[in-house]
Amino acid sequence: MRAFIFPGQGSQAVGMGKALADASATAREVFQEVDEALGQSLFRLMREGPEDQLTLTANAQPAIMANAIAVLRVLEKEGGIRLADKVDYVAGHSLGEYTALCAAGALDLSTTAKLLRIRGDAMQAAVPVGEGAMAALLGADLTKAQAIADAAAEGEVCTVANDNDPTQVVISGARAAIERAIAIAKDHGAKRGILLPVSAPFHCPMMQPAADAMEKALADVAIQAPLVPLYANVTAAPVADPATIRTLLVEQVTGMVRWRESVAAMGEAGVTDFVELGGKILAGMVKRITPDIPVTSVVTMDDIETLAKTL
Repeated sequence: MRAFIFPGQGSQAVGMGKALADASATAREVFQEVDEALGQSLFRLMREGPEDQLTLTANAQPAIMANAIAVLRVLEKEGGIRLADKVDYVAGHSLGEYTALCAAGALDLSTTAKLLRIRGDAMQAAVPVGEGAMAALLGADLTKAQAIADAAAEGEVCTVANDNDPTQVVISGARAAIERAIAIAKDHGAKRGILLPVSAPFHCPMMQPAADAMEKALADVAIQAPLVPLYANVTAAPVADPATIRTLLVEQVTGMVRWRESVAAMGEAGVTDFVELGGKILAGMVKRITPDIPVTSVVTMDDIETLAKTL
């Protein structure tokens, strides 16, 4: 059994997609469709930067999705692979959940790009710059991270945002509370806390305005049943019902990304092979969660050709 997984924010880099587009008309078609959907030359920004513009949430989210879908489409079209024949589950980390739904046919590409632009803009606008923050707690599991967040809150928002793997949990909330959490992290058994270079406190209650915006945006969107079930971030369980998917995408904006649990649950469900498309961020997490299950990162044309031979 196989799961295709899709990376989240932080996997963007200037130059992303360029080599693939140079090598494949299929990839170029994906980037052109996203550009047309957004009414901007996002792919030029992906190829050439500047980095500070690419890193903006509203650009990074559709860019990361477009890059991963380009990899998938090249695999499908030029590798002669049908996702439904070779894959049992899909999952994605935060925005990667939208990529996973696009990959599995629940959302079309143009709609996915537009939704991620709305999501990025709404998440950026939800909290004034400087009022929120996120930190990675290294050497901390979920229990330790929750204790640190609770101790640092002091009446402000400070919650677990991403349960990434057994050694890394990300917290999110009011900047002062996150700074307190970093200061006390070692006292609670973590190796250290690191302030993350993000512009807003994602996946915490401060994102409620963005969740409201996504509820409104998703209300008008046609969601199909995915070709294979999606392991959802907020439940760490498989879902295929379009109405449930719609609800979970709204909850995901303020809810915790239960990535560690999702990967472990897929392993328990019988997955014997993880494939990360469009990045190399999730593979390390998967190795720490399920060290006995192989994971492959697929980014380049060479990666795609190698994978196609093994599927």
